[in-house]
Amino acid sequence: MKTPAINQAMEILRSLRKISESNKDISTKLNEVVKMIVEQMEADAGACYLVVDDNYLEIFAAYGFKENIAHKISLRFGDGLVGDIAQNTRSLSVANAWHHPLFSYKPELGEDNYKSFVGVPLIRWGKSIGVITVQTKEEREFSRSEIDVLETIAMVLSETVSSEEMNEYKKHLIKLRGQTNKEKVKGISLSKGYGLGNAVVHRRRQSVTKIFAEDKEKEIKKLDIAYTKMNHDLDEKFNSTKLGIGEHVDILDAYRMFAKDKGWYKKIADNVQSGLTAEAAVERAYEDMWNRLSGTQDSYLKERLHDLRDVADRLLGYLSGDKEDKAKFESKDIIVVAQTMGPADLMDYDYTKIRGLIIEDGTPTMHVAIVAKALGIPVVAKIKGIYGDIKTGELLAIDGNEGYVYIRPIPSVLEKIKGKIAEREKLATKLAELKKLPSRTKDGVRINMYLNVGLAFDLDYIETTNCDGIGLYRTEIPFMASDVMPDVDRQLGYYKELMDRAGDKKVVFRSLDVGSDKLLPYWSNSGEDNPAIGWRSIRITLDRRAILRKQMRAFLRAAAGKELNVMFPMISNLSEFEDAKETLMIELEKERRRGHKTPKKVNIGLMIEVPSVVFQLDAILPKADFISVGTNDLAQFMFACDRGNPRLTERYDVLSAPFLKIMEQVCTQALNAGVFCSVCGEMAGNPIEAMALIGLGFRNLSMSGSSFGRVKSMVRSLNVEDVEDYIKNLLKSNRRTLRPQLISYAYDHGIEIY
Repeated sequence: MKTPAINQAMEILRSLRKISESNKDISTKLNEVVKMIVEQMEADAGACYLVVDDNYLEIFAAYGFKENIAHKISLRFGDGLVGDIAQNTRSLSVANAWHHPLFSYKPELGEDNYKSFVGVPLIRWGKSIGVITVQTKEEREFSRSEIDVLETIAMVLSETVSSEEMNEYKKHLIKLRGQTNKEKVKGISLSKGYGLGNAVVHRRRQSVTKIFAEDKEKEIKKLDIAYTKMNHDLDEKFNSTKLGIGEHVDILDAYRMFAKDKGWYKKIADNVQSGLTAEAAVERAYEDMWNRLSGTQDSYLKERLHDLRDVADRLLGYLSGDKEDKAKFESKDIIVVAQTMGPADLMDYDYTKIRGLIIEDGTPTMHVAIVAKALGIPVVAKIKGIYGDIKTGELLAIDGNEGYVYIRPIPSVLEKIKGKIAEREKLATKLAELKKLPSRTKDGVRINMYLNVGLAFDLDYIETTNCDGIGLYRTEIPFMASDVMPDVDRQLGYYKELMDRAGDKKVVFRSLDVGSDKLLPYWSNSGEDNPAIGWRSIRITLDRRAILRKQMRAFLRAAAGKELNVMFPMISNLSEFEDAKETLMIELEKERRRGHKTPKKVNIGLMIEVPSVVFQLDAILPKADFISVGTNDLAQFMFACDRGNPRLTERYDVLSAPFLKIMEQVCTQALNAGVFCSVCGEMAGNPIEAMALIGLGFRNLSMSGSSFGRVKSMVRSLNVEDVEDYIKNLLKSNRRTLRPQLISYAYDHGIEIY
């Protein structure tokens, strides 16, 4: 039997649909919607505020207030009760608005006689696009069911106010106010490069039009079919695409785990059982998660919430059958234009045709930008209104170096962009030719260059780069991609494939490095206030020793008859290293007793990531066969700087004297102790940073396959002795960063650091 709240919601939604389908203009429709909501909720007044730019809301429709108030009141996000709702994307209900500390009186509105207030956000892609409010003259506590009704209405209304009709209406208002669109627009660059192609406007999900289910079992079956098909297609897509290795692969694997999350699926199924359609259940499950987590300051969680939004949209597409074939576009050169999009959305297109990506909303840490960068696609973001201004098929040029987008570019701009593209293609050809040449400097110093690998298709880089070996095998990737904890035999399959592909080349295995932002779907991951410095990596596997022992056993069997190199991550002190080392040696002895063939030699090392280890090197180096510096975490911990926080992206630099001095100390002590020393963090894959490392004394660098050619080109163009002398003098500087000086030095001495 339907509850009164559901009956009320259904009645309002029927009226809303009737108004939306009328032939009246959008402004009239919106005013009628607000009036209808007020009357149905037995209130006295109401209003609809919509976002007009990144920080402002404007009143678009009202009922019960002063006449002709539309477009005459605007307020900032965070200003008053309405601004607070928009800023925090959370509903707010108060019995007497005048007594609330956030209340901001707007005399031009005419709300002097109203006391109670309830407002809910209109949300799209996880962002506030408006607020709907209802008020009464008497003090009144709005019930939870009444708020639920208003939130359900807001969910549907958000589609209406995001329609093409509303976008055209907003553009009309902008023109009336004397603002005009430009053919050259400026944004921020998220990935460098140049592109020329026809626009493809990225269409998002269709609106949820049916809220309440008529047949629950039918809805559950439809949900199960869509959920299964979506995950099958994602697996097929990601496994067939050669993406190299790096953070973008972690992102896509984490996205895939989101899509397979059984807890999320159960919440959706429970919503269906409560009476919602499968589509409405998906939307409600996402909104519940957003309401709980949107207030977090953790940038990682925020990006994951965006991923969840994208997964929800994808599932909605499968439920509705609205799966557009984005690979069908005839043009061989396309530039994708999106309001926002997820990392998997990019894979829906034939990415070999994508020449650029323009995102109206975007940050340097957004996951689709990281994946696009790994694919060599230039990305420009933060251009307000461009999503609504560009039509599919229009010619666009993108300058990812300066952050410009040219709409219908003039001939001179076309020639300029074409010239830049030709230069990059010439460079790519040159880098490909380097494969046959040794990684030796101009003055004859050999620099050993290794690869960081994770997934099976990364192994192709072994042949295509002619590398010296694998400097880091990230064993957590197969664990993250699996639905259950891989047993010894399954791990053995992964590791044996790598050893066979590498042949006689050196391979360094890193033991399981999970925790922090790398979560396993089959573990119960309790939340931590500071996960990056919490229970992660070697701390987990030493506590859960059976996991470590099984992995060591798989390592030993995979390297039977060959040399085995194992390093332990996140070591904080000597005792942790000795404990981990002892675990490996015990397993080695067990293998011998069982009569199994063992490696001909076992080398045991550790990663230098925690600053405390730098001060214990005198004690640790005699116990280690090798060390490898993980510059990502070492820099993060040294500067006390969350490297995923966009506000801190450019504040601290690894090319500062303090950090380079730490790196020099590690390298010098390792060389003096006769211990093999390498760098496997992102510094090793950036030409200018790798040049600095060589100047400090490092001769072993491990990087992603996509960075290999550029670093090798730099290596072959420098003179080590000159760089070493320059670096020694530069380390005396107190500047915040030495990057400009190093770049100038490289240009002055013909060192190739593209």
